[in-house]
Parts: sequence; C-alpha cells; structure tokens
Amino acid sequence: MIFEMRSYQLHAGKAAEFLQVYREHGLPVITRYARLVGCWTKESGVLNSVVFLWSYDDFAHRSGQRAKLGADAEWQAFVPSILHYLVHQESVFLNPVSFSPLQ
Repeated sequence: MIFEMRSYQLHAGKAAEFLQVYREHGLPVITRYARLVGCWTKESGVLNSVVFLWSYDDFAHRSGQRAKLGADAEWQAFVPSILHYLVHQESVFLNPVSFSPLQ
C-alpha cells in the first residue's frame, strides 16, 4: 500500500469555503477512485493549507485510478471551480514501514 499526501495552500481566509465546495462536489467524485484516509487543516508551517491523505494498493493502482479520475466528466467539470482558491499544490508519496499502524 502507498499513501499520497496532497497539500493545497489556499488564499488567506478561503479554507472553509474551499472545504465546503470540495466536500459537496469533489469528494463524491474522487472517492470513486481513491480511498480517503484523512483530511486536515494546518495550524503550523505553511498556513492556509489543507492536507488530504489518500491510499492506493500500489503506485500502479494510483496511476490507473488517477487516469480514470482525470477522464471523469464530473471531475473535469469540478476542477475549474476550485482553481481560484489555490496558491500552491504539492503531492508526496509515502510508503509505510513494516511497523506502521497504517498499512
């Protein structure tokens, strides 16, 4: 299993609005293709940020699922609705070690 940590830095004061739009319109689509492990707002480091943690069986599974998501007409219609919130976006892949509780 691998985990993808996707961080979104947002314009100041827009996190709550972004999360509402994402929860109502994006989450129902993306969860067809990825398993949400958690979602957080940051209180330190780069502020005005939201972090999602997604899990996949392996990198090949992630690549296939992201391709399907990218081809989904509902997702294609949703993405432009959040672009104006974003300042920066980052994706990091995490491989759990043998003693990690999340595997």
